[in-house]
Amino acid sequence: MTQEPATLALQPVPAFPPSRIAAAAGILLPGIALAALIALLAAALRQLPGFNLLSPLILALGLGMLIGNLLPLSPRLRPGMTFALRHLLRIGVVLLGLQLTFAQLVAVGPGGMALILTVLGASFGTTLLLGRWLGVDPGLTRLIATGTAICGAAAVAAANGVVRARDEHVAYALASVTIFGSLSMLLYPTLGAALGLAPHAYGLWTGASIHEVAQVVGAGYAAGPASGDVATVSKLARVLMLAPVIVAMAWAARRPAGNGEPAVRRPPLVPWFVAGFVLVVTVNSTGLIPAAATQPLVASTPWLLAAALGALGLEARLDRLRSQGLRPLLVGAGAWLFISGFSLALIALSEP
Repeated sequence: MTQEPATLALQPVPAFPPSRIAAAAGILLPGIALAALIALLAAALRQLPGFNLLSPLILALGLGMLIGNLLPLSPRLRPGMTFALRHLLRIGVVLLGLQLTFAQLVAVGPGGMALILTVLGASFGTTLLLGRWLGVDPGLTRLIATGTAICGAAAVAAANGVVRARDEHVAYALASVTIFGSLSMLLYPTLGAALGLAPHAYGLWTGASIHEVAQVVGAGYAAGPASGDVATVSKLARVLMLAPVIVAMAWAARRPAGNGEPAVRRPPLVPWFVAGFVLVVTVNSTGLIPAAATQPLVASTPWLLAAALGALGLEARLDRLRSQGLRPLLVGAGAWLFISGFSLALIALSEP
């Protein structure tokens, strides 16, 4: 007796459920749209006289704080705001690597790189000691230290991926590095001329100590193209140190607390956005990818970061900022004075 071949019973195909991606997009879209609108407003505001001294990141933060403190925010906005703050920010940090190459380290030279590393390490450590002495929250102090020692607002935002500070602490740190970085941009050209600094020495001082890349470019080229070129390359070499500093901060956050209890915050030893940043820098350093292919991504980077900081501003409350008092501002001021004076002293000793 032959056995009939088994037939596969066909089950009715269930109705295809709504796409999860579409559903998630519907939830996230309102908050992301508001953050993107703030980034657009910041870009427009920067075209006005006087506002071009500020980066679009800081303008977006200020606009977000203005909106968030004056208008009630619908709960529907919060998922998208959180997405912008966490994910768009990290993507923007990764894409920063498209503006950097390891050749910039070579261009600075061994002596210049040693000076930059010495200034970075000493400034970071001094800021931590100053914050401890003044009794400032350790997370806020670390954000100020990172923004001062490396690259201003972008460094503060990247460091918060490890520190995970309160929104008010991030906003305070961003305000601090913006205030003192802007003062450097305005004061350095006059000080450099009064001190009689040579173009190379002035450019190295500018790149090794001013907070934001845009501020470095403004102060550097104010003294001429030779100074501006040295300042820009020195600053970009300093920005490359963002990855090892963030990894070191993650390692420190993972250590057990002093009482034997495990640390409350245990971020990954190498956060994914730091690994992505290093990978992008490495690929960009090969020169295999044409500039025309990367230009759209490079152009999108400040928009992503501005949208993220706009979302941060929406959550930051002015009354909580005021409750921090003046001590964090004193930490920022002390860090600024130290990095400016210490780097100038090292340059005076090393330059002929």
